[in-house]
Amino acid sequence: MSSDKLSIFLGCIIPNRYPGIEKATKICLDKLGVDWVDLPEASCCPAPGVFRSFDKITWLAIAGRNIAISEELGRDILTICNGCYGSLADANYELKNNEKSKKDTNLHLEEVNKQFRGTIEIRHIIEYLYKETGSDKIREMVEKPLKLNVALHYGCHLVKPSKERKMGSIEKPLFFDDLIEATGATSIDYPDKMECCGAGGGVRSALHDDALEITNHKLSQIKSKDIDCIVNACPFCHMQLDSGQIELGEKFGVEYNIPVLHYTQLLGLAFGYTPAEIGIDLNYVKNQGFFEKLEDASNKK
Repeated sequence: MSSDKLSIFLGCIIPNRYPGIEKATKICLDKLGVDWVDLPEASCCPAPGVFRSFDKITWLAIAGRNIAISEELGRDILTICNGCYGSLADANYELKNNEKSKKDTNLHLEEVNKQFRGTIEIRHIIEYLYKETGSDKIREMVEKPLKLNVALHYGCHLVKPSKERKMGSIEKPLFFDDLIEATGATSIDYPDKMECCGAGGGVRSALHDDALEITNHKLSQIKSKDIDCIVNACPFCHMQLDSGQIELGEKFGVEYNIPVLHYTQLLGLAFGYTPAEIGIDLNYVKNQGFFEKLEDASNKK
């Protein structure tokens, strides 16, 4: 059963690479009146592309511990990362529906005085905002409608596996686009919109140049349209699309200079916060023209 109380699971990349996403998320949740706390003593989710592939028992034990901590608080977990969502939601599903997995995992959790009970749900920030807040309420609360053309990147784990996510079409989903347009921005369609960013499944670590080739293709398709920025809801995709642009420039001489925002940063702009207040200026790509466009729009408001 879903709870109206949430614990925020930050994961690894946001605290270490993109603290602006954390700040933007918490500012927006406060603005929306959401009851949230930080999930105390959380570990890595752990990363689904690595742990689950090589050691399912360890993956379930680590994920089960994170879930058990939030169960003790009586709060659903709110993730702001596709990978964290995929790992925790899939582990939660496995442990709720497989008695042997649950029993074996709890034997490990006993060693740290924890127990998986199966009493909470795992929510993704986009899924939560779409289902619980709704695009209409967000639209009503917007203080500075954004006149931006956005290239939306859904990412992989947000919509797959579709049987468990239950978010509609995996080929042409619309729910995230609705939230984009609730800010006043326009979600622009582009070729290969549902393609991976290139980083997932350990590819960024093991086959870095191959990962960049995928990223390069994705960015080239985005560049073919009149785009002001890329918006995502996953810090791993965010890092690949943001720092990946710098790496593409250094390794292959390819320049894109497209700003990359997490959805909560876009929402923060629409709620009237400055780029500095929500950490956009901390990104690797610093497109001065984008900042000037935001400033001009703010002055005209």
